[in-house]
Amino acid sequence: MALRGPPAERSPADLLAFGVVNLDKPPGPSSHQVSGWLRDAIAETLARSEVDATIDQAAHAGTLDPKVTGCLPVMLGDATRLAQVFLEGTKEYVAVLECHGPVPDDVDSIVAEFEGPIYQKPPRKSAVARRLRVREIYELDVLEAAERRLLLRIRCESGTYVRKLCHDLGLALGTGAHMGDLRRTATDPFDDTDLHTVYELYDALAFWLEDDDPAPLREIVDPAERILEGIPGVVIAESAAREVATGAPVYAPGVLSIDDAADRGDLVACYTPNESAVCLGTLVGDLDADGGVTVDLERVVV
Repeated sequence: MALRGPPAERSPADLLAFGVVNLDKPPGPSSHQVSGWLRDAIAETLARSEVDATIDQAAHAGTLDPKVTGCLPVMLGDATRLAQVFLEGTKEYVAVLECHGPVPDDVDSIVAEFEGPIYQKPPRKSAVARRLRVREIYELDVLEAAERRLLLRIRCESGTYVRKLCHDLGLALGTGAHMGDLRRTATDPFDDTDLHTVYELYDALAFWLEDDDPAPLREIVDPAERILEGIPGVVIAESAAREVATGAPVYAPGVLSIDDAADRGDLVACYTPNESAVCLGTLVGDLDADGGVTVDLERVVV
């Protein structure tokens, strides 16, 4: 069985089959629709090319409502198996708070009270049970204030409902308020410094297919390993990686090194020595595990 080559040396077809696009979602379509557009465009391009590769799936990281824009990482092909990485990541937004009356002078101090853990109940149209839960607001800043509008920067725990937060802020301000425009500026480990549009991807696919120029595509599609930035890593031998591909856990004799930041019980990413991702798993042992299991598998990506 052949393992993937180093991320920096992969062909355009290999990137499309195991890659990620940091997409700038436009207003209007759903996150699911946008992911489908990318999947279909890439599948059609691969079918028309001379390479022996296909793609039958794409998935987005963290749903954005149709009117919301911004950072929407889209995982391609086998990279969809890494979706769980985004479940616990921090999110950042810029939102317009539309107040229903004049904003009080002490607005900054009132808004600051919402930093920290807050209680939220998901809205009626949400996909999860409507139970009271706690979400962490790491940072909440007023960037600008004009008449009855506030421009807010919100850095929060995954799963925070910004629309509900805006409603609650309106109650605390004594004016009532609702969320106006909303844009996601980051979903760890991605942010808005290198976003790409759907049309840029379409153009890059055309350059590769029609002009044999892969450079624009390489600028837009990152190796899927980028998704794993910030997760502790475990380097395993190629022989161990081949065993993992058949469903075996990672045994201590196959482990070459473990990230110093990794503790038992942590989610870790396993790589071959050439920095190619092999699997996600839970660290249960160490280098001195006497031949026992070091990493229990959760998702295999080879």
